[in-house]
Amino acid sequence: MKYFLLFIVFLNTLIFAEPKFLMPEEAFKATAHLKKRCTIGATIELGQDIYLYQSKVSAKIVEKNSGIVIDRLVLPEGVEHDGEKVYLTSPSIDIALAKTRELDEIVPITLVLSYQGCSEQGLCYEPMETTFNFDIETSALILKEATPAAPKKSPITVSETDRITQTFIEGNVPLILLTFFTFGLLLSLTPCIFPMIPILSSIIVAQGKNMNARRGFTLSLVYVLSMSLAYTIAGVLAGLFGGNIQIAMQNPWVISTFALLFVGLAVSMFGYFKIGLPSSWQTRLTKSSEKAGSKGGYIGVVIMGFLSALIVGPCVAPPLAGALVYIGQSGDALLGGAALFVLSIGMGIPLLLIGTGAGKYMPRPGGWMDTVSHIFGVVMLAIAIWMLGRILPPSVSMLLWAALLIILSIYMGALESLQGHHKGIKPFLKGLAIMMLAYGFILFYGALKGETNPLAPISAEAPSALSEKTSSALAFKTIHSAEELDVILAESKGKKVMLDFYADWCSSCKELDEITFKDPAVIQSLNDYVLVRADVTADSEAEKALTKRFGLFGPPAMIFFDESSAVIKGGDLIGFKNAEDFLSHIKTLETK
Repeated sequence: MKYFLLFIVFLNTLIFAEPKFLMPEEAFKATAHLKKRCTIGATIELGQDIYLYQSKVSAKIVEKNSGIVIDRLVLPEGVEHDGEKVYLTSPSIDIALAKTRELDEIVPITLVLSYQGCSEQGLCYEPMETTFNFDIETSALILKEATPAAPKKSPITVSETDRITQTFIEGNVPLILLTFFTFGLLLSLTPCIFPMIPILSSIIVAQGKNMNARRGFTLSLVYVLSMSLAYTIAGVLAGLFGGNIQIAMQNPWVISTFALLFVGLAVSMFGYFKIGLPSSWQTRLTKSSEKAGSKGGYIGVVIMGFLSALIVGPCVAPPLAGALVYIGQSGDALLGGAALFVLSIGMGIPLLLIGTGAGKYMPRPGGWMDTVSHIFGVVMLAIAIWMLGRILPPSVSMLLWAALLIILSIYMGALESLQGHHKGIKPFLKGLAIMMLAYGFILFYGALKGETNPLAPISAEAPSALSEKTSSALAFKTIHSAEELDVILAESKGKKVMLDFYADWCSSCKELDEITFKDPAVIQSLNDYVLVRADVTADSEAEKALTKRFGLFGPPAMIFFDESSAVIKGGDLIGFKNAEDFLSHIKTLETK
């Protein structure tokens, strides 16, 4: 009985005892450190039976005019608890910084981290703040548009580029490389890689009788590795120094020279002359290459692969932009460069398959070889015209396409009689030649009438005068500098603004104009927007400064401003988007 009474007393004590709550400094311990040169990593350690509200975590910089702002507050996803997202374990937070103007090399800042949580035992703590002091190296910071809006907290809507940059910040190297290889495979289906297919194919055709599947694969691999190396070097330099080599190569002199090179290759494939080194050099190279177990020719493939990456395909897509932003922010050229390299390898996989297949199924020596060489000679001329289309007026470009089709159709016998050849492939080729001749004259007529689209050389209406540079159905105001943009933003207070970065040499930009911006639903969705086009074709200093202002590395890109003319955080679009994806993005912006 005595022990039973003692047990009752003990149980009563447990039931009616006051729970022991942790002191605030025991329940929450916040620490922070410079994780990267432009990213602060913070952790809030939680005591026993403590949880933290995700929505109550925020950060701010005390100094209002320091020139340094919080660009992104990246929070992990919480779990549901009584209808709220909370953290049951200590969360790790990334605070990405940016600058709103050029600053001294080192700028001190005071960072305040705010948070609030509760105890599972029923006590909710008052909101808490912890202050940290940092000396920030400003050279690594991305230059961003100044905005009074506070950084959005997680779960936040971030742009594709920001999401990819966050992948780097998480630091899982195998996952990063695998992700970028997958991105590369997806990019291989875009117009960026298409011009390289005939270039590689012509290289394989030029090998003639020495070609087989193994050598086709080897040549393709050398081409892809050279292309990947060029992408990597250009990307790392762009990330570290803020200048895009690919864009710098898009000036008329470089493009004209490279187009002339393709014309020379075409003439060579027509059999008028052969491009080669002096015989004494060829003998030495052949002996050296035979010792290495090859048949030679790799040096030319390396050069062509390198130049193709820099000049032929200057595409900026979200994965590339994300890697460049990470390199610029962190200075980690090793990881960023590795990601760009595997991205390029992924882009080159179709080239490897095509090159290997071309090597395997190449016609054996004979008359077929001459025909195939002539076909690829025409392809080389087409690439030359396509490249010149970046710098020539659209009507002149259409005239060149017309000339190519007309001359080619005559060469194929469009104006000759079949002379009794009514069977076999001759009638088919003649019919094809007549169609090409007709389309060539249609292109010629369309160019004289002022049309600009070779795929629609005769339109039902006169060309739209809404845009000076493109045939887009949207009415853009064209600018070339930050000063012009500021004037338009000041005039557009109370209205939303879309800023589209465009260049004549950007194939994805033209694809946006011809496909996305002509979609009726897209046009309607932008009725309430002031549409501004930053034409960066010339890559002038003013255009470079405008691009750098938004942390971009090239077109196409779209920046969105709210009614107060502030940039909508996480609202930018990089690369080509079809109408469906674009409309989905516009709807997302309406909820912000």
